[in-house]
Amino acid sequence: MTPLRQAPAGIGAALPRRKTDPQVCLDYSFLQKVFAFVGALTVVLSPLARDPTAFAVGGIVPWMLISIIKRPNMPVAVIFFLIWQWTQVYARELQTLADQESLGHGIFGTSIERAYYYSLASLLTLAFAMRLTLGRIPDPTPQLRTQHMRWQARDMMILYFASIPVVTFARIAGGISSGLDQPMSALRNIKVLVLILLFSNIMSTGKGGKFLLFVVVFETISGFTGLFADFKSIFIMLGLAAIAVRIRWGFTLSIASIAWLTIVVALAIFWSGVKGEYRQYATGSDESQTINVSLGDRLGYIGNRAITPSSVDWNGASYALLIRLAYIDIFGSVITVQEANPEPETMRQWREALAHVLQPRFLFPDKAPLSDSDVYVRLAKGDPTDEVREGTSISVGYMAENYADLGFPGMLVGILVLGFIIGGACRYFMSLKKLPWMVREGTAVVLIYSVAQGGMEVSLPKVLGSVLMTTIVYVIVARFGYPYVLTWLNRPVGGRKLPPPRRVRA
Repeated sequence: MTPLRQAPAGIGAALPRRKTDPQVCLDYSFLQKVFAFVGALTVVLSPLARDPTAFAVGGIVPWMLISIIKRPNMPVAVIFFLIWQWTQVYARELQTLADQESLGHGIFGTSIERAYYYSLASLLTLAFAMRLTLGRIPDPTPQLRTQHMRWQARDMMILYFASIPVVTFARIAGGISSGLDQPMSALRNIKVLVLILLFSNIMSTGKGGKFLLFVVVFETISGFTGLFADFKSIFIMLGLAAIAVRIRWGFTLSIASIAWLTIVVALAIFWSGVKGEYRQYATGSDESQTINVSLGDRLGYIGNRAITPSSVDWNGASYALLIRLAYIDIFGSVITVQEANPEPETMRQWREALAHVLQPRFLFPDKAPLSDSDVYVRLAKGDPTDEVREGTSISVGYMAENYADLGFPGMLVGILVLGFIIGGACRYFMSLKKLPWMVREGTAVVLIYSVAQGGMEVSLPKVLGSVLMTTIVYVIVARFGYPYVLTWLNRPVGGRKLPPPRRVRA
């Protein structure tokens, strides 16, 4: 076994920093310092904001979140879970700068301001839940922590290409039967795990940079061929892998990080500016999600818009992205409606969510489908006409549903329970002692991404259902699939056969 101090010197290292190591790594301590700077900057700039207190408090919260979850073996998926939702909350405060209108002076009055603070309190509660459930994960052996560094980059690429037909099969199978939709949705995220392993291997060893570039470009382009912004997931996985391997921070990585952030924002604004016309072009209708245009034509349409940037209203697209990202107004409308006409049934949201999750569709084929729009109409008295016309739905989000059941601060109890459920599921996979550490990290990312890729707008039944189904699917995958893949990855150079794999106890 290679000693820790003799690990391969690549552009990063998946090793814990020694106290005498002067090098700076992209880890929780580094992020804590970055967010401390961001928090201090928002405090300094807060007098220029429409809501100085809200601007400063919201800016400090990321530092508080990282400080709470900063533990030696905390899964990096938790960073995405919390910071992504904080972005949605704080975007509403940034929107006040564009609107020149404070939080409390909009159509819903002070309800928006309260929703803003209630959401921040909910994120802090989730962070405490993550700390309690994931704060004491045992250290892996040095061999398991660094095992991903011994794999071959070309083997990781074979694994990546092998994941594509699996995802395709899962998508087709889920579309054939409604009873298979949930488990197949969980299985489709197997590519998330593969991407984490691929990126962590390349970043740790410094070998296979061309493979990394190819995958990023390929996934970005293919992400634009659908009806939704699937391109963003590749950048999320790239960032999480960099943190997971504690990549060494320097001038080059600083430039790369700025470029990474710039590309993500630019692509998001571009998509916001073209998605309406693109969806109409791809489907031939304003009321359908069925693609009727060939892949080549769709790529040509996106390519033509990309090489003619003047055809995009960048200012309008930036504002559209901002208001789409912010998800506080709907929560505020729920507060207004529930204060005037409270829900007559006690704990209705939790009762219906649990009833839905505990009745799997393959056993209850006649179970009514979820309708987020119905809940939106009932709790917020909103009009979902536009979303229904486009074949989508609009949700009030799990925070607003907890508020409708328990009010404030009672809703924080419901949020804490959710945090325990999600954190407990992650802890199970992070505690599989025979799995390489990066496989555990990747599986935790799969679980969190399945639950939280929609952020705070995901409904309570979908959160609970995603946790349950993803856990069941990956318990099976970890027991029957991981051992064979790991045996293949760990084979000696030259392909000498190894003994049959031992199953990982689930």
